[in-house]
Amino acid sequence: MGNKPTIAISHLGCEKNRIDSEHMLGLLAKAGYRVDANEDLADYVIVNTCSFIQAAREESVRTLVELAEADKKIIISGCMAQHFREQLLEELPEAVAIIGTGDYHKIVEVLERAEAGERVKEVSDRPTYMADETTPRYRTTNEGVAYLRVAEGCDYRCAFCIIPHLRGNQRSRSIESIVTEAQQLADQGVQEIILISQITTNYGLDLYGEPKLAELLRALGKVDVPWIRMHYAYPTGLTPKVIDAIREVPNVLPYLDLPLQHSHQDILKAMNRPWQGGVNDAIIERIKTSIPEAILRTTFIVGFPGETDEHFAHLVDFVKRHEFDHVGVFTFSPEEETPAYSMPNQIPQEVMEERRDLLMQVQQPISEKKNRACVGQIVEVLIEQENPETIEFIGRSARFSPEVDGVVYVRGEGALNSIVPVKIIDSDIYDLYGEVAWEE
Repeated sequence: MGNKPTIAISHLGCEKNRIDSEHMLGLLAKAGYRVDANEDLADYVIVNTCSFIQAAREESVRTLVELAEADKKIIISGCMAQHFREQLLEELPEAVAIIGTGDYHKIVEVLERAEAGERVKEVSDRPTYMADETTPRYRTTNEGVAYLRVAEGCDYRCAFCIIPHLRGNQRSRSIESIVTEAQQLADQGVQEIILISQITTNYGLDLYGEPKLAELLRALGKVDVPWIRMHYAYPTGLTPKVIDAIREVPNVLPYLDLPLQHSHQDILKAMNRPWQGGVNDAIIERIKTSIPEAILRTTFIVGFPGETDEHFAHLVDFVKRHEFDHVGVFTFSPEEETPAYSMPNQIPQEVMEERRDLLMQVQQPISEKKNRACVGQIVEVLIEQENPETIEFIGRSARFSPEVDGVVYVRGEGALNSIVPVKIIDSDIYDLYGEVAWEE
């Protein structure tokens, strides 16, 4: 065991990729490999890549080149490995192995083969594997928060997206499997579990013949964890049953991440999201009526091929009208394997960037107003970082999801990875400021 090499992981991309990284680390640690966060001290570095859009690929390539220049033995995993399995081994001689998105559970065997001198390519044509509660896991998030994958892959074929090409069709875990892992996480002291998949509102459709998100949320309500947050809730899947479960299960946060992508029916149809067109307004109003305290986050793509000034004006009006708590805006990225790549009326990059900047400017005063409404309230905050010099903590309230939303800066006495009451005394566009407010 003492002679086994030291392994580090350079994690890139989304939280779904992060879970893959955590399982690889868990499997390696179980097999007796030393895991080190410091890439400089590692014999091998696994680069878990992202390939969703061009910018993500460029970041992955930069990381690979830097490690190659540092004479590291590189194992390439993740979406870029799945996407460019042939080219990567040819173009990067420092890469000793490449592992696809459905093959990360073979990391120990791949490493052993690489140690024996083989250049390994372990990439399934169709990813089908998904780790569960029995797969070793070495978490890389703050102690108080963990991601829990309820399903992998996607059955939709949006015109701009290559995820099904990289991760396969949707495959859901059973409710029992998810609840068991949630309990394991709770036993480890996790305060917040974030449910993720490509389309969380479609959870269970492939396994049970119908979506079972409401049933899953009610089952998770029996797990002793304070916060359960849900990402990627498609609006059409927020049925009355699901809304009732969100409202009635005490530990399910009324935080809804709605990846709307656009507001105009013409663009939604061109994006091959016709199930969404024309229903956004009614569904959002229903959510606001049913869950008045709901925190709504969404993302939009500007510059999709064929988006006119009128289409964009419709989107601006939509954002003004609905006053989302949080909005992310991305410029369209043409991906070769998608129909949108060859669509007519491609939008110039500078126009896309102008539209992105304008939409963010429209959203900023809305975000500022939403945060300002919190001033004077006492809210629960999960403490995640501390600065011993300033006696200041950084945490998040239910309003904020990790890494994509703001934070709460907190003064007063508290403990890391605990949830404390905080009186909000100030705010800005993105963040809140407060003081711990223990009852006398």
